[in-house]
Amino acid sequence: MQKSNVILDCDPGQDDAVAILLALASPEEINLLGITTVAGNVPLELTQSNARRICELAGRRDVRVFAGASRPLMRDLVTAEWIHGKTGLDGSDLPEPTMPLQEEHAVNFIVQTCLEAEDNSITICPIGPMTNVALAMMQAPQIIPKIKQVVCMGGAIKEFGNTTPAAEFNIYVDPQAAKVVLNSGVDFVMMPLDVTHKALVTPERLQRFKDLNSPVGDVCGGMLDYFNRFDMSRYGFDGGPLHDPCVIAYLIDSDIFKGREVHLDIETSSELTMGQTLADWWNIMEREPNAFVCDDLDHERFFQLLTERLGRL
Repeated sequence: MQKSNVILDCDPGQDDAVAILLALASPEEINLLGITTVAGNVPLELTQSNARRICELAGRRDVRVFAGASRPLMRDLVTAEWIHGKTGLDGSDLPEPTMPLQEEHAVNFIVQTCLEAEDNSITICPIGPMTNVALAMMQAPQIIPKIKQVVCMGGAIKEFGNTTPAAEFNIYVDPQAAKVVLNSGVDFVMMPLDVTHKALVTPERLQRFKDLNSPVGDVCGGMLDYFNRFDMSRYGFDGGPLHDPCVIAYLIDSDIFKGREVHLDIETSSELTMGQTLADWWNIMEREPNAFVCDDLDHERFFQLLTERLGRL
């Protein structure tokens, strides 16, 4: 399998943190070019700091972290401290980062990295709102041929939303940005709630993280113990869903996931259904597919991969 040249765009977030760790633990499949941060789960000041905290936890002070957009393209920022806690990484007790934040803006980093790359060679992974990626495409449309794939976490197809009845959080926060990225014509892969709600951190799986007997295992155990509580109480799940690492796992072993090519659209005008991701699952409209949308995964293979890789750190 060819190694992916990855820009990881995120808003950490406990599940973002695990996605970062999985990427750092998988150099055979992932060449991590840099981490770009955006306002989402918590404000930008916290997401950029949290990304550096996680890199330091993994002993990877060499990874470049960039701060990006502090608000959505056209809407007021909505955050999710009610799930992630006031720090975004509640359940852990990580120290203030000492590694530097890069001076360059995240959008400029995305643009320059793509411009200097060969065509069809960069994989962008937005696991938060897509503001940075949309701004880069709007600022420099010539980067679009450089992008091999956008693999994102977001949306809900057959599931209800988790922020409104219609919309999942990442898309709801900046639906206009998500639509810019989708409509750019890039190869677009989406991990919606339909698949992430099947990646549940059950008590037994949570214990597997803790049994790693490492700083990474201890931090993941604490963060996910905190993160699990909300969705377990709301949905009656056996564990909390681990959304964002699905994106990185897909790059490592796409066979873990199932989905289909569909025509996808995103609602940006109705306040009632703002951010809804509408997939023509049964090809009712007979329109050309523009996205690969996952709706299932082999959850045991997923968690085996996750615990094996995090055990390396």
